[in-house]
Amino acid sequence: MKFDGLILDVDGTIWNTTSIVAKAWNIAIEKNFPSVKRVTAEILKDQFGKTMDVIADNLFPELSREQKDYLIQCCADEEQKALLENEEDIAYPSARKTIEEISKKIPVFIVSNCQSGYIEVVIEKNRLENFISDFECFGNTGLEKSENINLVIRRNNLKSPVYVGDTQGDFEACEQSKIPFIWASYGFGKVDQNRYFKTISNFGELKNIIL
Repeated sequence: MKFDGLILDVDGTIWNTTSIVAKAWNIAIEKNFPSVKRVTAEILKDQFGKTMDVIADNLFPELSREQKDYLIQCCADEEQKALLENEEDIAYPSARKTIEEISKKIPVFIVSNCQSGYIEVVIEKNRLENFISDFECFGNTGLEKSENINLVIRRNNLKSPVYVGDTQGDFEACEQSKIPFIWASYGFGKVDQNRYFKTISNFGELKNIIL
């Protein structure tokens, strides 16, 4: 197939922040609701890919809706601070180089269920400013991933885009948007093996599919 746009997920696809984020979220939990159970990198791997309100429901069930919303925002604030201060390369091998190479042929986009400001951090920390044409997220729109995919498709007049992600939720969003899905099998989730378009075991393999 010939594609006119590549849309990427973030966590479990471009990079793995779970260890850094777990520490940051635990700081927020300790400061605000010390009775709440702490998180680990493994716990977050099961949650990343979901919208922030769903993650709050899953991790903080004993809190009220107002308390959940407040704590998840505190977690997001601590997370952004920790990621901006981080100097370790947590991107998957060859991710930046591959995105750069693909962007020379077709535009590259990002769509994630993350909070507002997170994609900007991803772009900054991975030096992707010149390679990402547009992006959208749940935090900006309050919309599900399929709807944000559709927004990016419409804004950029795409006719044949493809999405790369690592979870069943990513796959289902692509089904709803009626676009092909490439499963990043090195990421956090599992996907119905009989239904995705292609699979990659490392980010660099995208070049063989896209270019």
